[in-house]
Amino acid sequence: MDLKDRVSIITGGANGIGRAVAKRFVEDGVKVAIWDLTDEAGQSLAEEINANGGDTIYQHVNVTNPNQVAAAVEEVVELWGQVDILVNNAGILRDGQLTKFKEGEVKKQMTDAMFDSVINVNLKGVFICTRAVAPVMMKQKRGVILNASSVVGLYGNFGQTNYVATKAGVIGMTKVWAREFGRYGVRVNAIAPGFIATEMVMSMPEKILEGMRQHTPLGRMGQPEDIANAYAFLASDEASFITGTTLSVDGGIVVGT
Repeated sequence: MDLKDRVSIITGGANGIGRAVAKRFVEDGVKVAIWDLTDEAGQSLAEEINANGGDTIYQHVNVTNPNQVAAAVEEVVELWGQVDILVNNAGILRDGQLTKFKEGEVKKQMTDAMFDSVINVNLKGVFICTRAVAPVMMKQKRGVILNASSVVGLYGNFGQTNYVATKAGVIGMTKVWAREFGRYGVRVNAIAPGFIATEMVMSMPEKILEGMRQHTPLGRMGQPEDIANAYAFLASDEASFITGTTLSVDGGIVVGT
């Protein structure tokens, strides 16, 4: 992809899919600001990339903190003069049934804290980061905003009321922002990954992992690089007439498989 000398911010960029996106973007000549809270992993990744000829910085940024986000954007602009790509990748899980009911009694419920923590990072964090970066892109008359949704945001998933709400909400915001920013040459799209073999996922019991593979028509889990490749395409000029869409990168998984 022709992305040479563009500037990208990747939230949650130190590990998993974010890490793969950072490495893929650098391969395509992108200057990358890695945002995360895991300082050791983030700094190590930036050092690794720079040692191999890339141009990367790590910034400790909590996406739920508007002041931190605004300061980090300002630092990126001061360093590189622009922001061309924002990847809203940061996210957390706090799974649990809304109400676990057994033998005629409520055994457990999703707490306010479980719901609010996921909403704050996965949904409000996307709002905060986009709000901070959008004016830069609008002044430039160019830019690409890429949001991390999920197939569960399209189809739902047992035990993930909070997570599904955020991923469905991200799809909605993507459509709104595509309408609002299009006149300024800014494109906004989302990616909905399926079962992806990140370190966190691969730590699950083998029985669960096998179930994921069996439910995916291609018969395997996706790799972080599969998602990174899709982000690279949507960020490139090859996707210049694509905005407001959600691209499923899921091995063909659908409800009922």
